[in-house]
Amino acid sequence: MSTTMSAGTGTGTGTGAGSLAPEEFAPETVYLNTAATGLVPESAVAAMHEAATAYARGRAGSEDHFQVVDGVREAFARLVGVPARRVAAGGSAAVFCGLIAQSLPDGAEVLCAEGDFSSLVNPFHVRPGLRVRTVPLEKLATEVRPGTALVAVSAVQSADGRIADLRAIGEAARAYGARTLVDISQSAGWLPTDAGACDFTVCVGYKWLMGPRGTAFLTVPEDLGGLTPVFAGWVAGEEPWESTYGPVTALASSARRYDHNPALVSYVGVLAGLRLVEELGPERIAAHDVALADRFRAGLARLGHRPVPADGSAIVSVPGLGPATGRLSEAGVRASTRAGHLRVAFHVYNTPRDVDAALTALS
Repeated sequence: MSTTMSAGTGTGTGTGAGSLAPEEFAPETVYLNTAATGLVPESAVAAMHEAATAYARGRAGSEDHFQVVDGVREAFARLVGVPARRVAAGGSAAVFCGLIAQSLPDGAEVLCAEGDFSSLVNPFHVRPGLRVRTVPLEKLATEVRPGTALVAVSAVQSADGRIADLRAIGEAARAYGARTLVDISQSAGWLPTDAGACDFTVCVGYKWLMGPRGTAFLTVPEDLGGLTPVFAGWVAGEEPWESTYGPVTALASSARRYDHNPALVSYVGVLAGLRLVEELGPERIAAHDVALADRFRAGLARLGHRPVPADGSAIVSVPGLGPATGRLSEAGVRASTRAGHLRVAFHVYNTPRDVDAALTALS
């Protein structure tokens, strides 16, 4: 992955030279916490305000915001490289993982990576009758075996930014007839993503896609994955407005059969983030984000710190510096502590000056 973007100068708040979209963001801090929650573009704030005002005033046509969900579905589908009919829209990645867990037969083995995000793995642990086996991330592909029904893994690890070898994992899964579930919540929006190479993907919209909470996506195979639509409500009907009373007699013939009733104002907001990602392009975003992360890694080395190895990642995790988030906060730098380590993440609104501000605070 290219990291050749020039390290120019920034403005200290993440806007101006070095930011990919300065007109869309006005952070009041050095914001390095996208792996927890992304900043929302100004255009999204305006669109959500307009939608919320329409509901507050009872304006005619406010119910048309349901059409926005299909626009979001199409934008997300383009981003991850699958047809829109293979995308389900909801509000929680954990619910989509629970849907898959509930659809597996008793006795099925689910293979997971150690320390992966709880919303991905916990639905399989709490579903009675499944056998969940956990192995180190780097051994996931070699641990697929006869009887493995599903391999569930995050494309990028939330705790430390390590990138999974999805090609090797996919090849191993296919060799043994297992399916793959990949959580792309920490990759979609900065790392080019091919959801078609996986059986299932889940993704939340409030991190690298820069939407509000309340948006999440599931992609399924062309055959819809054989999932039991245990959470299906009226919006999952082939004709939703004709499915509002009694049993839904005809579920949607697309992945929309797995939709949850959407948080419409949140969907109005996430559309702006998806459009921004599409406009800038994941390849350009990846080059920008990773260049900043590499600048930070180089600075850490000069300070005598060694981050968790995660080449090509926009997330940097530093053992031993977990308590430093307080010191960073006092200096106006937002970061996280995860798994006891300092975690920082770089995205379109960050600049080289943001990197230098964090290194100065740490020194």
